[in-house]
Amino acid sequence: MVHIVGAGPGDPELITRKGARLLAEADVVIYAGSLVNPALLDLCKEGAEIHDSAGMTLDDVLAVVDAAEAKGLTTVRLHTGDPAVYGAIQEQMDAWRKKGISYDVTPGVSSCFAAAAALKQEYTLPGISQTLIITRGAGRTPVPEPERLQSLAQHGATMCIYLSVSMIDEVAKELIAGGYEKATPIAVVQRASWPDEQIVRGTLADIAEKVRAAGITRQAMIVVSRCLDADYDLSRLYAPEFSHGYRQASAPAADAGK
Repeated sequence: MVHIVGAGPGDPELITRKGARLLAEADVVIYAGSLVNPALLDLCKEGAEIHDSAGMTLDDVLAVVDAAEAKGLTTVRLHTGDPAVYGAIQEQMDAWRKKGISYDVTPGVSSCFAAAAALKQEYTLPGISQTLIITRGAGRTPVPEPERLQSLAQHGATMCIYLSVSMIDEVAKELIAGGYEKATPIAVVQRASWPDEQIVRGTLADIAEKVRAAGITRQAMIVVSRCLDADYDLSRLYAPEFSHGYRQASAPAADAGK
């Protein structure tokens, strides 16, 4: 059996209880050493076989799993954040399915949500943005033309941009070209939830210069949204004049009868 487990964004306490249990029970662990906090390996049982996939190919990973399956051992494939977001897990799952190897997936906390926690920010504010776009800039991995930053920017929604801080100049240019104003607030969160977490705030006009000054070149989340600096409407969920399945309105709506 293979368990794909989301390790969370960095803080070892942000792995789920199920993920921690599976990791503690595993006979073989293959972890993404370039991103996963090695402190999580302290959860592994004594004698567990541990492999750092940072220098491995897909075939190398599959070979380790094949060997574990031949011995009747349980494997945990430990991915950073949530494995469904830029985790490259589909190719692994497809290979195991063809081989008849059973597997499951345990979700984790993605870095975009760890960034929101670091910023102490809600991404979906009433009257400002009710949509969150998770995307990346076009680099060594191509992006379909309709999904380029300039196209997505036309929505004016909150955007969490992965794997793109090394080209922050181009990111800002594309977002402005797509419709965001130059004064739109933007934040870059490096290594969200790690002890050395760093936050840089600015606007689309000056963020590239600030990021360069901070020396941030990798492992950072880019968040662009008017939610970062805006007056917003209060949620209707807790408004006294708003009824729902669990509470009746205790005050008349301001526009009742209109």
